[in-house]
Amino acid sequence: MDKVYNKKAFKTSIGGQALIEGVMMKGPSKMAIAVRKPDKEIDLKVDEINSLASKYKILNLPIIRGAFKLLEAMVTGINALTYSASFWEDEEDLEDGLLDKVVKDKKKKENIEMFIAILFSFVVATVLFMIIPSLTAGLLSKHTESSIVLNLFEGILRLVVFGIYLYYVSKIDDIKRVFEYHGSEHKTIHCYEAGDELTVENVKKYPIVHPRCGTSFLFMVMIISILVLSFFGWPNPLMRVVSRIIALPIVAGISYEINRIIGKSDSKVCKVLAIPGLEIQKYATVREPDDSMIEVAIESLKAVLPDEGESDLWK
Repeated sequence: MDKVYNKKAFKTSIGGQALIEGVMMKGPSKMAIAVRKPDKEIDLKVDEINSLASKYKILNLPIIRGAFKLLEAMVTGINALTYSASFWEDEEDLEDGLLDKVVKDKKKKENIEMFIAILFSFVVATVLFMIIPSLTAGLLSKHTESSIVLNLFEGILRLVVFGIYLYYVSKIDDIKRVFEYHGSEHKTIHCYEAGDELTVENVKKYPIVHPRCGTSFLFMVMIISILVLSFFGWPNPLMRVVSRIIALPIVAGISYEINRIIGKSDSKVCKVLAIPGLEIQKYATVREPDDSMIEVAIESLKAVLPDEGESDLWK
């Protein structure tokens, strides 16, 4: 735990995401995607960040900002994953598909593909983490009418499904490599926060888990959903699904605020609250990277470091 919480380190707002043979880093004003290409060279793509949150102050308000950041992270993440995957497509995958034949404009095609990917992700998440746990928990209604007990049971089932999902996904070889890149992302950020020079040897010394990881946020969403959904009672199956979709932005907003507090504080209480998320990272979503993966993470992080006058301090 002491290695995870370095008392001498500062807390950066820079965060990242593991990709297919790559790492995405997001700094105060730039986002970088570094990918290890099939020829072993590193491709680096750097873009300026133009977030709607910088234009509309309402998106920075507590609770609202959490829901917005979740949606923004989904869009950014899928876009980055698509870009990293483009270097590793098989030749047969490069043949024109139905969408290529119908939509000729490249930008419009990318937007449609993005929409389809987000919609598919939303449907899968709804089925796995809402519909299945809710319908299964409904079987318990024959034995109790307590909405608190039923919602608690549903929440526990949701956590079980989440755990089973992570366990089986982590067994896929390609996903294992993504989780190794995830480790390189965390270790590199730890090294930067500690003030060490960003070299492979320095980065290797640091932990693969990080208290401000998105995995911890997802776990917090699962926990907070149990509390929030208790206020919706236990309606019929259709209304339960609808109520859970409606409540998702509220749950995400509250979870984000709690994670901010945990991430900012080094108090014993916050460290205890962070333990479940760290354990999930350790056993499911993060693996030790090799040197070549660390090199990719370093390239990505260096590209988004604050310019003169900028601050990346976690607030």
